[in-house]
Amino acid sequence: MSRMPIGLAGASTRLRSWACGSLRYDLPASLVVFLVAVPLSLGIAAASNAPVAAGLIAAVVGGVVAGLFGGSPLQVTGPAAGLTVVVAELVSRFGWAATCAITAAAGLLQVAFGLCRLARTALALSPAIVHGMLAGIGVTIVLGQLHVLLGGEPGTTPLRNLIDLPAQLATRHDHAALIGLTVIGLLVLWPRLPRPVRRIPGPLVAVTLATLAAMVWNDVDLARVEMPGSLLAAVHLPALPDRDWPAVAAAVLTVAVIASVESLLSATAVDRLAADRAARDGRRSIPTNLDREMIGQGLANGFSGLLGGLPVTGVIVRSSTNVNAGARNRGSAVLHGVWVLLFAVLLVVLVERIPMAALAGLLVVVGLQLVKISDIRRVRQHRELTVYVVTALGVVVFNLLEGVLIGLVLAVVLILRRVVWATVQAERVRACPAGREHWSVHVEGTLSFLAIPRLSMVLGRVPPGSTVDLELVTDFLDHAAFDHLDWWVRQHESTGGRVHLDEVGPAALRGDHPRPSRRIHALVPPRWFSPWSSWQARHPDGAGEPSRADQPGSALAALRPLHVGVREYHRRSAARLLPFLTELDGGHKPHSFFLTCADARILPNVITSSGPGDLFTVRNIGNLVPADHTAESSVAAAVSYAVEVLCVPALLVCGHSGCGAMHGLLGGRDEEESHVGRWLRWGRPSRAAWRAGHPVGLAAAGDGRAEVDQLAMVNVARQVAVLREFLAARGVGPAKVSVQGLFFDIPTGLLLVLDEQRQRFTSPPDQELEISGAGFVRP
Repeated sequence: MSRMPIGLAGASTRLRSWACGSLRYDLPASLVVFLVAVPLSLGIAAASNAPVAAGLIAAVVGGVVAGLFGGSPLQVTGPAAGLTVVVAELVSRFGWAATCAITAAAGLLQVAFGLCRLARTALALSPAIVHGMLAGIGVTIVLGQLHVLLGGEPGTTPLRNLIDLPAQLATRHDHAALIGLTVIGLLVLWPRLPRPVRRIPGPLVAVTLATLAAMVWNDVDLARVEMPGSLLAAVHLPALPDRDWPAVAAAVLTVAVIASVESLLSATAVDRLAADRAARDGRRSIPTNLDREMIGQGLANGFSGLLGGLPVTGVIVRSSTNVNAGARNRGSAVLHGVWVLLFAVLLVVLVERIPMAALAGLLVVVGLQLVKISDIRRVRQHRELTVYVVTALGVVVFNLLEGVLIGLVLAVVLILRRVVWATVQAERVRACPAGREHWSVHVEGTLSFLAIPRLSMVLGRVPPGSTVDLELVTDFLDHAAFDHLDWWVRQHESTGGRVHLDEVGPAALRGDHPRPSRRIHALVPPRWFSPWSSWQARHPDGAGEPSRADQPGSALAALRPLHVGVREYHRRSAARLLPFLTELDGGHKPHSFFLTCADARILPNVITSSGPGDLFTVRNIGNLVPADHTAESSVAAAVSYAVEVLCVPALLVCGHSGCGAMHGLLGGRDEEESHVGRWLRWGRPSRAAWRAGHPVGLAAAGDGRAEVDQLAMVNVARQVAVLREFLAARGVGPAKVSVQGLFFDIPTGLLLVLDEQRQRFTSPPDQELEISGAGFVRP
């Protein structure tokens, strides 16, 4: 008996596996994507000034070729709105046949990108530039298609379309305008309809109803889609351009780069959508192989160009539809291409009935969707709104390539400005009793020769003879800036002034002959993190010398660190914290209730990387939860408030190593008749469980931990159980509120997580972690 070749056997096995597993999900999803793809492909071809059949060819080739050979299982490839401006310009300059050759060559270049593993390089382009480019394309599409929708002809440039639009609006409109406006109205209304209705793709319904209306009116002057006798008749070989080869090479590079960037950005977005969908279904999603996806996109563009189709990219509209329709594998994208092929071959008559105004209305909505408010809000948060706006305007006013280059140059300039820019601030703190003024000068960022003019202007405002706290928070200090600072310090001290230098960062100001007034210090943590003792001793308060009332033993000496710290907070941190507090002004919705020990070494926000509004924190000695909630109601009241009023989804109990409360339990201090002794009695069940051989304690002993830490770990496990009993007595189950035990190991700085299946605390690197819906780390 002859044996099947290994490759064919593997393919046959994968085919059988797909048919038995994913087909029941991919088949219905492919039909939904097909219904979305047909009207979009026709509209994009019309907007590109290309034969309408080219859009269907691109949809077929993109679905089948990129679906089979690409690296993204759920991405759907086809003609995209992001290339309409480029294709329209190429068609007007070189003709359609040469544009097909450019598309095929761009596909080969994409294959080379993939083979050279350059896919991730395309992701280095700033999102502000990409979104600005798409917004400019969207505006260009809208300005052109509005003329088609109103029954006219678009101009050659977006500016010409904008100038001619008022005259077009003032003219008499016929059935074309009514059809186009009806399509726009349906597409805007569709997402607001009930969910069962929205399962039918809105573009399909809008174009179908518009076509039926056109058939009823039977207006002979109404422009309709023109198709050759069949899709096969539209397939032809491309022709090489006969002139301007440098422009052809630039066009090939432009198509390849834009198609690659758009496809890869779409693939990363699809990965996020697929991961969320798989998590809801209890599955694991397969991430995209970006280099393989680049090769698949290149092959699809190569075949599309050879067959007379439009350039293709990964399309987020079809891909998100594919994910939301429940697709599990690449079979959905391939089948969608097959359905488009059958439609184009068998139902050409229906395509020729579609009015161009209906496709124009569809494209107006598609163009507007490219200008996303969420993108504008996001780039504004990252201080890149200028890049976004300039790129979009450049695409509209000039062309796509020049617009992107302008945006790229501006982005580089802004990055360089941020890199070389230093913040220099000087403020008068107060006047000393002796009449000498006290000033504070703060320099932050990269201090280079470019900052010397501004540095000199700010330092010039400091009066001679004053006491100056000069603080350098710099990551780079070049020779010119060093010389200027050194000269200014010497000059200021020559007038009788004092300069207290405080440096934070690797760029320390050093001199060959340091004087007592120039206090050079080692690298220290930032003040928002470091303890008072690490910086206040080196940073005198207001007068430069402590007053008599502040001498050791005085009443104010104990409060001095607090006063200095508060002043530093107002000077440094208050303005940065204010935006977060403003968002919480109407109330807070914390992610977790955090019960921990009163030990001053435990910093909940630091060890959980959280901020204002994230944690509802309760502290007590030993992180205990009294079992008698009537006698000791403080913790119970806090838990009730967190669960019933704030609706937190998680309760966290965090113990720590070397706990003084655990030392007290081991030493029998719970027998004392004191406030501390009476409180520690709530820890007796934990001590009894540890002595009885609690599994958590045995595991800690096996790890070589001291008895006090063994007891602290058992205590966390016990308090977790008490909290669950407290919630269960009030009808709150684990599906609504989860409870997690944590242990902060001070000597190593690690936050350990209680693994209740293994009955031991483990560090996060030792296990696979996922982020739960509550926003905290769970094993």
